Amino acid sequence: MRRGKVISVVALIAGLAVYLNNSSYFASPPADRPSLLAHRGLYQTYDRTNLTSDTCTADRIDVPTHPFLENTIPSIQAAFDLGADVVELDVHPTTDGHFVVFHDWTLDCRTDGRGVTREHTLAELKALDIGYGYTPDGGKTYPFRGKGIGLMPSLSEVLTAFPQRTFLINVKSNDADEGVQLADVLARLPTERLERIMVYAGDQPIQALRQRLPQLRTMSRETLKSCFLRYAAAGWSGYVPHPCRNTLLLVPTNVGAWLWGWPHVFQRRLTQYNTVIYAVGLYNGGEFSSGINNRDQLNLLPKNYVGGIWTDRIDIIGKLLAN
Repeated sequence: MRRGKVISVVALIAGLAVYLNNSSYFASPPADRPSLLAHRGLYQTYDRTNLTSDTCTADRIDVPTHPFLENTIPSIQAAFDLGADVVELDVHPTTDGHFVVFHDWTLDCRTDGRGVTREHTLAELKALDIGYGYTPDGGKTYPFRGKGIGLMPSLSEVLTAFPQRTFLINVKSNDADEGVQLADVLARLPTERLERIMVYAGDQPIQALRQRLPQLRTMSRETLKSCFLRYAAAGWSGYVPHPCRNTLLLVPTNVGAWLWGWPHVFQRRLTQYNTVIYAVGLYNGGEFSSGINNRDQLNLLPKNYVGGIWTDRIDIIGKLLAN
């Protein structure tokens, strides 16, 4: 009987120690305010009903309330003006050795071009009208047609236009050679500029990037999954597994509470290892593709949350946080 009491007391003390080691109630916030990541910059919103990976979103946009098109220099500038700290952009290699900033794998949806994006030269892509396919009324009107000619920028143009800004680059493939090509481009940047670049992609290009630029913060589906699983097993002790280091993490609002030390202790631990954290929308078993886009979604975060926030609506979230 006495031995059982001793075991119970020891277990209670151990449990209390684990709780205190992971409780954010006793930890001060690690920053003054949240950091906002604007997905694709400021862009035209669209109906997400029955959305699939093959859905053309340009022909289902909402009635426009601003003149900006995603992944363009004006769109990126507008996002920063609205409070973004980081802008996410999508890149494809061109046939003449450049990277172009454009979301879609093919040109047919948004532009007056045809075919696979990466099967064109930079000059061919810059000659396209990237506003050609946008319509809010099923094809009755095309409010951006003729206004997007020459607006598809190269990656180098974006980095030159915003030398002091932070970007998250999305490589739209799982091609290791593309990771090597991007590493060649990024390796030419000064160290202080490279510190403001992050990359996420398929597992193969990320492996190539990490081999060439180990200091670069990168993420793939495999690194994200490996981090969460290993941290779930060992994070109670304060240990940060290697897959959680020098990376970025997307944490759904309905997953954060299950992470040891969420939010303040968790943030402090991972920041020590050059990792940044972005809260995203609810995880429903699919892709981490939804942002925190309105007040209700923002309110799902802990009240004093000051980590990163991934949003598709920087025009809404930027104003809410500014107020």
